[in-house]
Amino acid sequence: MTALFSTTRAWLAATFIVVAFGLTSCATTSTDSRERPPCCREIKSSAPIPDQSLYQLDSQWTSDQGRVIRLGNLQGQPQVIAMIFTSCEFACPIIVNDMKRISDALSPEVQRKVNFTLISFDHERDTPERLLAFRKRMGLPMAGWTLLRGEEDDVRELAALLGVNYRKDARGQYAHSNLITVLNAQGEIVAQESGLNIRTEGIAEKITAAAK
Repeated sequence: MTALFSTTRAWLAATFIVVAFGLTSCATTSTDSRERPPCCREIKSSAPIPDQSLYQLDSQWTSDQGRVIRLGNLQGQPQVIAMIFTSCEFACPIIVNDMKRISDALSPEVQRKVNFTLISFDHERDTPERLLAFRKRMGLPMAGWTLLRGEEDDVRELAALLGVNYRKDARGQYAHSNLITVLNAQGEIVAQESGLNIRTEGIAEKITAAAK
C-alpha cells in the first residue's frame, strides 16, 4: 500500500509539472492571443509563399521568449522590421522609437492587423535574456512586438536581403544602416524608409495599404 501511494504521488507531481509548463509556455497564461508576441501565435495564413518572400528562408531564430521559429511563423499579417543590437549607444533606440511613432500614426484598426519585429545583429551577446531586458527597457508590449536573434550566417543572409549593411568595430559596437522595412502578409518587401527620426506619414500610409 505504501509503495502504491508513493507511486501515485510521484505520478501526480510529474503531471503537475507538465501542466504547469504548458500553461507558462511563451510567458503567458492568457487565452487572448493578442497578449502574446506574434512569434508565439498560430500562423494565420495558409496561402502559398511567393518566391520573393523572406519567408522562403529556412533559417531558425530565437525570440526573447525562448521560442525557436522560422520567419514564416510571422506570415499572415504585415510586419514592420528593423535590425538593431541591444547594446547600441545611439541609433538603435532612435530606430525603435521611430517604429513606436509609426505604430502611433496608424489607426486602431490597422494597429490590430500589423506587427513589429526587431532582429539583432549581435549573435554573440544578444541572448534571449538580453532581448527581453531590451524589450522592458524600451517599453515594448508583448502584443504586436517580436524580438529575435539568430546565428551569424543567418543574420548576414537576412541583412543582405533587406539591404542592411553592418560592421562590428573594435569596441563591439556596430556601424549599420538605419533602415525600417515593411513586409506584406506573405513576407514580400513593399516599403522601406531609411534614416533616423523619420517622418511617419508616408510609411504609415504604405502599412495601411498592406493591411487591407
